Amino acid sequence: MLQKPTTDDLHRIAEANGFRLSDTEIGAFADSIGKSLQSYEVIDRLASGDTTMSPCRDGGRAPRSDENAYGAWAWKTSIRDTDGGPLAGKRVAIKDNIAVAGAPLLNGSELLEGYVPQADATVVSRILAAGGEIVGKAVSENLCFSGGSHTSYPEPVLNPRNVDFMAGGSSSGNAALLAAEECDIAIGGDQGGSVRIPASWCGLVGLKPTWGLVPYTGAFPIEPSLDHLGPMARTVEDVALMLEVIAGRDGLDPRQINTPFEIPTYTGAARSPKPELRIGVLKEGFGWPGESDPAVDEAVRQAIDDIAKAGVDVTKVSVPMHLHGLDIWTGIATEGAWSVMVRDNVIAHGSQGFHDVGLIDFYTQARRTKAAQFSPTVKSVILLGQYLAETSGGSHYAKAQNLRRRLRAAYDDALAKVDVLVMPTTPRTATKHEPEADLARYMEIALNMMNNTATFDATGHPALSLPCGQVGGMPAGLMIVGKHFDEATVLSVAKRFEAAGF
Repeated sequence: MLQKPTTDDLHRIAEANGFRLSDTEIGAFADSIGKSLQSYEVIDRLASGDTTMSPCRDGGRAPRSDENAYGAWAWKTSIRDTDGGPLAGKRVAIKDNIAVAGAPLLNGSELLEGYVPQADATVVSRILAAGGEIVGKAVSENLCFSGGSHTSYPEPVLNPRNVDFMAGGSSSGNAALLAAEECDIAIGGDQGGSVRIPASWCGLVGLKPTWGLVPYTGAFPIEPSLDHLGPMARTVEDVALMLEVIAGRDGLDPRQINTPFEIPTYTGAARSPKPELRIGVLKEGFGWPGESDPAVDEAVRQAIDDIAKAGVDVTKVSVPMHLHGLDIWTGIATEGAWSVMVRDNVIAHGSQGFHDVGLIDFYTQARRTKAAQFSPTVKSVILLGQYLAETSGGSHYAKAQNLRRRLRAAYDDALAKVDVLVMPTTPRTATKHEPEADLARYMEIALNMMNNTATFDATGHPALSLPCGQVGGMPAGLMIVGKHFDEATVLSVAKRFEAAGF
């Protein structure tokens, strides 16, 4: 129960906000606040029965070391609600930033040790209703702040293609489990490339849908205007199948403000690709100075040349503002993540969506008592986010949000002339694990692969990574970007590439 603030509390809060109050004024405010607190007592009483536990089920178990060769399982389960449905027979892994009732949720961080959600995320409920089996929680990078796979608790995730290399992040466990064929489909989260980066580095298909197409309800938020959930699999058809199950409004997620009420059939697009397609090769997606591996650029270009020989219309496209997409994303992500995940304890104030009070209470206490356990990548966000708030009062965040619309319009103009844009998913293949890396290098290898991915989290366009060959024995990824809510065309193009042997 809330306690009435003391006189010292009110003096302290006033001074922290730049004003002083006399004892007489403090007394008047204390009386007013006391009356307001009566409403909060009512709120506590009314909300006491709001938490609903999903049906009783076996909560699962920690993975044994002999069944976790790549450090990719956070928790093992066998949860199934029905034997029939479109996902019948499919083994599904859920990224460990998404709630599965009765199973621990770590989100890759020691801070959340001991937290067990009481209800399923919307995507989990939909998967179970469609006949899928939840076979476990897949390890996430620490609070999802890494494109590598070296920040996760309790250990790094290894790439099954070559265990000396990273699996990519932050949906690192998903990618490793799929590459090792320990599940058939996985659900990941993507705020800066976290579905597409691991898909690229592990040779998989990973789709970040249009912002708002898949409800985020029940997943740990980072920044609401960047938050996405999406499917990962070994084939385009399995990605399409899962998208068909999880897409659509749930009435609880305010990110779905623009989501259509009617959702198309995505499996049809994947199984019967459109005969007439126009592909735009994005000039600025290649040749990032100091970042791009020319061999990766060449592998993507070769795949495009081969698809052109198969009769697909290919043209070159230029979007100069693409070169600033990561900068604009940074302006949104840094202050946005700091405000939501740190200052506001995973509450997006102003949102009329569902708020997970159990998570808020647990995380608030964990953050206050175990902040030293934040990963270096999260500590960096805290330091810069609060500094920006103190020095510019949020104006840079506001500028970045305004620039988001210009960035989105630049891609929309290009997509008015073609069906999709294509480019490398990441500028290079998987980075090697460096257990002895110093802090500067640790940070660099967590964030240096997002040049092409992060911009589409800012603009919300659907973007899919598809394998397109190997460089130095490791997979390279080609990214396909489409118009908003036109996942059908993105999947159709992906199927054409897949059918050509990539």
